[in-house]
Amino acid sequence: MKLKELTIEEFTGFQQSHPLSSFYQTINYAMLMAENGYDYDLIGLVDENQRIVAASLILIKPIGIKCFYGYAPRGFLIDYQNEYLVSEFTKEIKKYYYKKNVIFIKLNPNLPIGEVNINNFETNYNSNKDLSYILNKYGYKKLKNNLYFESQLPRFTGEINLKLFNSKELNKNTKNKIKKGIRKGLTFEKASKNQINDFYQLIQKKNPYSEFYYQDFYTVFDKTNSVDLFLVSIDYNSFLQNSQYVYNEELEHNNKINEKLTYNSSDKIINHKMHSDKTLLSYKNDIMEATKGITDNKKIYLAGALVIKHNNVASIIFSSYDTNYKRFAPNYFLHYSLIKHYKDEFDFLDINGLVGEFKNENPYSGLNRFKLGFKPNVLEHIGEFDLIIEPKSYEILLTNGIIQKEFNKK
Repeated sequence: MKLKELTIEEFTGFQQSHPLSSFYQTINYAMLMAENGYDYDLIGLVDENQRIVAASLILIKPIGIKCFYGYAPRGFLIDYQNEYLVSEFTKEIKKYYYKKNVIFIKLNPNLPIGEVNINNFETNYNSNKDLSYILNKYGYKKLKNNLYFESQLPRFTGEINLKLFNSKELNKNTKNKIKKGIRKGLTFEKASKNQINDFYQLIQKKNPYSEFYYQDFYTVFDKTNSVDLFLVSIDYNSFLQNSQYVYNEELEHNNKINEKLTYNSSDKIINHKMHSDKTLLSYKNDIMEATKGITDNKKIYLAGALVIKHNNVASIIFSSYDTNYKRFAPNYFLHYSLIKHYKDEFDFLDINGLVGEFKNENPYSGLNRFKLGFKPNVLEHIGEFDLIIEPKSYEILLTNGIIQKEFNKK
């Protein structure tokens, strides 16, 4: 077996049919990262019949003085269970990149090692868990398992089985938030590249990327029709109509409570009256807000998402919402709308990362509660590794804090 540089056609043909394929291992992603300071290689291991048996996109970037590191996003496209194949591919990669002064290659394989039970948060592990031993055997350094988002990509991800999704099985809070978004007249639209700026206004405080990054992201994946942009706004006419309807219903309910109070002033009835008065005031405020929105005739975007489509999976890569409109539950409405949009065309909706600390309060507890409310399958991945090619230089970079600085996620 030998290593060779692949053409775009060769690499694409192999990755499209590989079971570990992801959008991170595509020429689209390579082109995106080429706009953001990386060079890239498309490499493959071929057998004696020139058949490709393993391949990878390797991103290359300078680190330190006159040396480089590589990054294989979501890992190599290889059968990790085949130790001989892992051994041969690793040996050839080390020889190939040693000549290019690449000190190490970082990878985070697309290998779920188990599924988390979202009722007790215990992971049911599979045979992939043992692959860390094989990788370590051939020079891959296992990095510390992150609980939060310290690594390049999340170690815990959620995916919704679109074919089995049933909104009736969602928890009460999630269902109520979705209903609230619908009642408040939220509307879901597929947007164009020209509306990237609208999306950027929603996400700029959440992520460090510039607007140009999202423009590039959309452009490179749009070449293969594998990107969608969605935005959520308010239809003030629907908002007004719905608010008037629920206000009249609640007013009728409130009048009946008033009648009861004439002959029964128990604490229970009084509490019902207070709750109904509060609800009426809320609906009245909604009517006023909707009326003002119609008068102003200004479109406001409350939430948005950038989605990549790859094989049978639609992946939410970026999403955000305007916290000033949190009372509209736009994030719940957005995700529910994405599920409905993709359920007939794709098998899974990847809702991206969760944190591994499920049982205790932490800075991301709200994120976990939100995503778990949609009843996803939560996968724990094998984690992050560094394939060390030049040990002495690697230790120098490590000792001097250069590696930590390069991969420090702010």
